[in-house]
Amino acid sequence: MKKKKIILFDGVCNLCNNAIQDIIKRDKKDVFRFAALQSEIGRQLVDERHIDTSKIDSIILIDPGTAYYVKSEAAMEISKEVGGAWSVLALFRWIPVSLRNMVYDLVAKYRYRWFGRKAQCMVPTPELRAKFLD
Repeated sequence: MKKKKIILFDGVCNLCNNAIQDIIKRDKKDVFRFAALQSEIGRQLVDERHIDTSKIDSIILIDPGTAYYVKSEAAMEISKEVGGAWSVLALFRWIPVSLRNMVYDLVAKYRYRWFGRKAQCMVPTPELRAKFLD
């Protein structure tokens, strides 16, 4: 069995949760598994990679045995697999990572103000439970 790519996301962020729901719908090849950064497995995966979540707190893509990606690079890598409207992100590849991440950080900084937040992490439906790590 091919190892699944893991998307760690801010489980209380409405923007992040909506993005995850969209990725799940479009993940026709069953490439991804998901975990909230706030979950025990999310914290474990972050700690194993020595990722400072005070600097990266919204999205991390882990490609087991290969690499992990953060911020705009994570979004770009996810868009390659998902396709559809997400393919538009590929147009931004020519922009230097530092500039892309400045925009990413701006959205991340204000995401709760602009999109709101949940009181607790999303609880997946029984149908989606298998896509989430415990």
